[in-house]
Amino acid sequence: MDVLLMVKAALMGVVEGLTEFLPISSTGHLILAGSLLGLTGDKVKVFEIAIQTGAILAVVIVYWHKIRATLVELPRSRQAQRFALNVVIAFVPAVLLGLLFGKAIKAHLFTPQVVASTFILGAFVILWAERRPQSAARVHRVDDMTALDALKVGLVQCFAMIPGTSRSGATIIGGMLLGLSRQAATDFSFFLAIPTLIGAGAYSLWKERALLSWADLPLFGIGLLFSFLSAWICVRWLLRYIASHSFVPFAWYRLAFGAVVLLTWWMGWVAWVD
Repeated sequence: MDVLLMVKAALMGVVEGLTEFLPISSTGHLILAGSLLGLTGDKVKVFEIAIQTGAILAVVIVYWHKIRATLVELPRSRQAQRFALNVVIAFVPAVLLGLLFGKAIKAHLFTPQVVASTFILGAFVILWAERRPQSAARVHRVDDMTALDALKVGLVQCFAMIPGTSRSGATIIGGMLLGLSRQAATDFSFFLAIPTLIGAGAYSLWKERALLSWADLPLFGIGLLFSFLSAWICVRWLLRYIASHSFVPFAWYRLAFGAVVLLTWWMGWVAWVD
């Protein structure tokens, strides 16, 4: 076992777990971390998607009470049925667009200019969303969302296919702009992440299975473990944070990180297109 490689896998797992559910784009951070650690190539891209499953497990544990109650009550509760249906409705657009345009997006939009632009543009969207008073929100709980609300959030999530956008950023901030409270938008973003990221991970592993072998299991296991641990800490912290804080600091961080992307690309320090 290559100890150094295991350490690198652990570090990548930490980066994934800490950035997956914050509105700052885990993809951009994983690219930068992978380049700095010397982890590049097709197998690493599969690894980056696969370890999202660890982060999702953290969400399942944090929200287990709600998930379990929904599953138990699903056969007889209209509220549970509506909530489950809303998650499915929001999940479908990303599946369809991902299957139709996933290859084209990876081929043409994965450039430093696009990554930096979406980081910076996303920062201004966050600042705009946070200028709106919370009293303007009409949906304060995920159970109060309609099917149309769910569809709109699902369509907004599709923007996250553009590198640097951030899936959680698109769904949380998009949800707020669509009338959800900060808490409702965050909660629904987490629930929507469960089928979205598990589906993406399973699809990527199946599609690229020829690249993998049983010898890769320890590497993936370490990444999953540290992704889970860091995501569990991050999700619990974020839920406390949004109770009394806005997302404005993340907007300033995105502006700074966008500048880092441009600088590292311009200087040739990070191969953003690899």
